[in-house]
Amino acid sequence: MYGDLKARLRRNLLNMPGWRSRRRILVIESDDWGSVRMASREAYSYFLKSGYPVDKDPYNRYDALESNEDLEMLFSVLSSVHDKNGNPAVFTANSLVANPDYQRIEESGFRQYHYEFFTGTLNRYPNHHRVMDLYREGICSRLIKPQFHGREHLNVPLWMDALGRQDKVVLEAFRFGMHSVHAEENPVYFNEYTDALACHTPDQLELLPAVLTDGIKIFEKIWGYKPASFMAPCFIWNSQLEKPLADAGVRYLQGMVNQFQPIFGQPYRYKLKYHYLGQKNKFGQRYLIRNVFFEPSHFPDADNVGKSLKRIEVAFAWGKPAILSSHRLNYMGTLDPANRDRGLKQLSQLLKAVVKKWPDVEFLSSDQLGDLINGGKGN
Repeated sequence: MYGDLKARLRRNLLNMPGWRSRRRILVIESDDWGSVRMASREAYSYFLKSGYPVDKDPYNRYDALESNEDLEMLFSVLSSVHDKNGNPAVFTANSLVANPDYQRIEESGFRQYHYEFFTGTLNRYPNHHRVMDLYREGICSRLIKPQFHGREHLNVPLWMDALGRQDKVVLEAFRFGMHSVHAEENPVYFNEYTDALACHTPDQLELLPAVLTDGIKIFEKIWGYKPASFMAPCFIWNSQLEKPLADAGVRYLQGMVNQFQPIFGQPYRYKLKYHYLGQKNKFGQRYLIRNVFFEPSHFPDADNVGKSLKRIEVAFAWGKPAILSSHRLNYMGTLDPANRDRGLKQLSQLLKAVVKKWPDVEFLSSDQLGDLINGGKGN
């Protein structure tokens, strides 16, 4: 009972400060699209048989590059519900635009980093040949809106250093076209090289503005427009990186109530920086704060729908939009089709329950919400 009271208190405190609206708005922010996590079923089986606890980490167990069927089935669910304006549910798909080019890195003797556009990665995977066509159809139908999640979901300096040191685990993952694998039950470095902006020295920080700027240029080449919002991988970034993002046209910063800011000289240690919905930084960017967490793959036996409905109810009671965090892995079926079926079934249940309980709900993407907070001006 005491635990339930604390949870309710936290949910209310999260929604108290910041921008408000009488409109009932639902935003779904989904991270990791375009990146490779577990490369294939064969890779998963190999690591599991080799004693790696990949079955204990949901990203290693379920997450894979989105396939034709993944997108088709997701779009079917999103198009099955409509808001008061007749719009379908929409995913803000936070997109990684590149993956490591493993062949060129190996040819360099693991001394030079190279990447490929994620569209090139798609070409090397079976059952992925229609992914870009499906994305375009989804964008036109207002089912999905890609936004910027980074150039790659990879801490390049740390990873290249590990390759140069011939790190056994990293090299084994490399063999399968992966940058990491869950190697320990309770690792000290639990982000497994996915914390792309985790710079712990001034020299590391100096490299990152160019990486972000390059990534945004690639984003525009792939999607045909500049991203309005950015979601930092693993919720980790140094505040100095907000300026190059602003200079490149990013107006909104997605995240949680706490930003994890790396501490120089202390690897894997972070200073928490508090944000609230609609807060504006010195570059004019506004923070969008997630207040609902819908992650069936993390909690397969939990009442994910019921818990999310309670959080949505609290958000609406405070005049706040419900901003859902729901990562890609919940809807991927390459490694385990049952995972996708479970995630989509629960997503469908949640969306139908929302429309039934709040018939005046409106489905918006993150950039639309940001523009609304900005007074409808887009800048």
